Amino acid sequence: MRNTTTTPARPVLITAVALTATGSLLLTPHTAGADPKPVTRADTREGSALDTGAAKSPESAARRALIAPAAARTDTRGYPRRQSLAPDPENPADKSLKLGLTPYHAIAPKLNALQALGDRVSVEVAGTSAGGRRLFLVTVTAPETARQARAQERMRELIENAPAAAAKDRTIKADYKTPVFVNNNIHGNEWEGTDASLKLIEQLATAGDARTRDLLAHSRLYFNVTANPDGRIAGTRANADGFDLNRDFVTASQPETRAMRQIEIDKQPAVMLDLHGYVNGTLIEPTTPPHGENYEYDLFLKNTYANALGMEAAVNGLGYTPAKDGVQPAQIPFRDQDEGWDDWPPIFTPQYAAFHGTVAAHTVEIPLTVNNAAYTTLPVEELRRRSAINTAVAGAALRATLDFVGAHRASLVADQIEVFRRGSVGAAQVPVSAQSVPGVPGIGPEDVYTTAFPRAYVLPAGTTSTARLVDHLLANDVRVTRAARAFRLGGRSYPRGTYVVDMRQPKRGLANVLLADGRDISDKVSVMYDISGWSLGRLWGAEVVAVPGGGLSGLSLRPVSAAAPVASVAPRGDLRLRLDDPNAVAALNSLLKQGVSVRRSAEGDGSVVVPASARAKAVAVARTYDVSFTAASATHLTGTGVAPLRPVRVAAAVTAGELFALREMGFDVAPVSTAVLNAGFDWSTADVLFVSAGLDRAALTASARSALDAFLAGHGLVGRGADGAAVGVGAGLLDVTAVEGNGDANGVVRVVNWGGPVTAGAPDHSFVYAPVWFTDLGPGVRVEQAYAAGSPLVSGHWRALADGSGGPSAAAGRPSVVSGPHAVLFGTEPLFRDHPKGEFPQVAQALITMAQASSSGLVEESG
Repeated sequence: MRNTTTTPARPVLITAVALTATGSLLLTPHTAGADPKPVTRADTREGSALDTGAAKSPESAARRALIAPAAARTDTRGYPRRQSLAPDPENPADKSLKLGLTPYHAIAPKLNALQALGDRVSVEVAGTSAGGRRLFLVTVTAPETARQARAQERMRELIENAPAAAAKDRTIKADYKTPVFVNNNIHGNEWEGTDASLKLIEQLATAGDARTRDLLAHSRLYFNVTANPDGRIAGTRANADGFDLNRDFVTASQPETRAMRQIEIDKQPAVMLDLHGYVNGTLIEPTTPPHGENYEYDLFLKNTYANALGMEAAVNGLGYTPAKDGVQPAQIPFRDQDEGWDDWPPIFTPQYAAFHGTVAAHTVEIPLTVNNAAYTTLPVEELRRRSAINTAVAGAALRATLDFVGAHRASLVADQIEVFRRGSVGAAQVPVSAQSVPGVPGIGPEDVYTTAFPRAYVLPAGTTSTARLVDHLLANDVRVTRAARAFRLGGRSYPRGTYVVDMRQPKRGLANVLLADGRDISDKVSVMYDISGWSLGRLWGAEVVAVPGGGLSGLSLRPVSAAAPVASVAPRGDLRLRLDDPNAVAALNSLLKQGVSVRRSAEGDGSVVVPASARAKAVAVARTYDVSFTAASATHLTGTGVAPLRPVRVAAAVTAGELFALREMGFDVAPVSTAVLNAGFDWSTADVLFVSAGLDRAALTASARSALDAFLAGHGLVGRGADGAAVGVGAGLLDVTAVEGNGDANGVVRVVNWGGPVTAGAPDHSFVYAPVWFTDLGPGVRVEQAYAAGSPLVSGHWRALADGSGGPSAAAGRPSVVSGPHAVLFGTEPLFRDHPKGEFPQVAQALITMAQASSSGLVEESG
């Protein structure tokens, strides 16, 4: 796995400064040298009275390009666009070869050949994977001049930005090419969508029939050939960073996800397919309840169900049978299942696409398993037979979808316009019913999910976490404004510079799905397929205020294309850095690696003190990580007898998301597991052990267990979940009982922080998946955090087990994080999938606390 630690910054020369109201230095940097500095967050480019006094940095243009509005980046050259792709080195280890499918190294030559077939196929590189491989986006359409391409772009912009006008525009009705997006191979070991798309592209490139000519004259077809080339080659579901990309769309932590996001924004597809495997018979969305409450489900269900019927007929029409081929008839969950395959969270590609105006979006699960155990146990001939059938099934779904687009082009575009119109004017959602969605059978009250959109969200400015959240909203094509003057809204006063998200905007559903608390849906369905709560407003560490009503017309609000930088350094004296954000932790680790003598604050408030002698280095890291160093008061200064912090080396048996988050925060991490320890791990390379998965103390050899116990006796442990607690309790580090809640439970929970070194200043919300709490606390065990009394669940799905145990009421008031002299145990998931950014510092504080205790020999007993 690649090391994802942010590259250390080059020396930065400060050529000018400005004073904030508190006397801190706002940084106006000039970077020495020609190569660009690592970028962590974008600068502002408002050019208004809101500018902080910091001049634009040399890399501002590049940073702005990361989050600039889609229309500003859209390429309006005509089609075809010839691009000769350099070949990739031949890789005989590519797992797709065994299946008789196209290996990744053959894709670029194949696309070159397809472009040469005529004037319909164009190829571009949409990005690169976590492993550095190219992501190929193919466009198939009738030729366009540059002038015609610009006209198409103007119509696309009008549809989003002026939907009421677009609905009446005769040119759009006559000439707009319906965008269709096909996403393939997002799970690397679900291969065949790629091959089906390559075959279809070849057919479309040369077909001379009237239907094909008409389709391409009135549509643009976009194919993401393989969304996960790393996984395709390795035969893994995840990418090179270990991430399931089809769970990443809220966070967009991975480059492949960001590339898909940008395709959605730039191309604005009305229809999309995401080709997966393997469910027999072929599973075709729409799904079972619960349905995403933030999108216009009446429009989505109408089109998705109609297209599903066509795909079902095409797949069944191939003639495969259970007896002869092992292929069951296709199924449509909305019609054929009660629950268990939902469209509630926007972490999946089709559910995310709906917020960008896609009114028919489908996960399609092709039927015959060829991955995992089947890949290693079945004969090659059987695997290739299955792959051939799967490719044919995926091809049938693709062709049926193109037939649907050809027959319903006008209504698909009209419904996309209506999605944006409702958002722009603040129209009410239309609940699904037999009347609002005619032709869809079986609609009942269990299918009705709507929400009350606030009039606006207000994000008070000035913190790194707020700036990150603003930039994330902008990257998702959510419109954000900033106040040029102080104002009052919703009964509260806000200063100049405050961010406002006006919810009367085309993509209000996406704005709300990211910022709202969400909903407790525990009583709606008995089981959920994946996460059920994800609120950035609660989990990213920024203050987010929902304003239910009231007008914004009297406010002086200006659109922004990037958040304003917040980096500042106090002009004199020792400096204080609050570790309340992952960027602040990364800044601390950067200073420690540079040899700066940093100590924890004597206040015990989760901050650290940097000596005045390191001001120049503080200035550099403040700019790199967009953090603020304030003046340290006398109460923060630590006595000379307290040892300074030093870089923390972490041995980590953790999930891929946790490993990624640790490295984002600048920790030196060595992944370990039961197998690694049994092979003989060098414990002298570690200061602390972090365990959440993959380490079973009982499965260690005698020598490995002895080495582990010897390390833990003189060092610290940070554990998360049942596995982490088992190591800590098993080694005798902490006298507690870990109680496991419902293993399917997940969501956003209320917590109470008790003010210890781990959770000082932490948010009052956290995230859980398979929650754990602690009882029977023995001597020396300190409660750092507890689940809130009553019902701690804010949003998500958390039910008690059949025997009444394991539910939120059993967890209420119980400790969720506990510590002792040599261990910290978490029952929450503060690093889940690299998502809950505001929770990251709790793990950082735990690692620092344990490493400091072991290095200094200090043991702090507490009851």
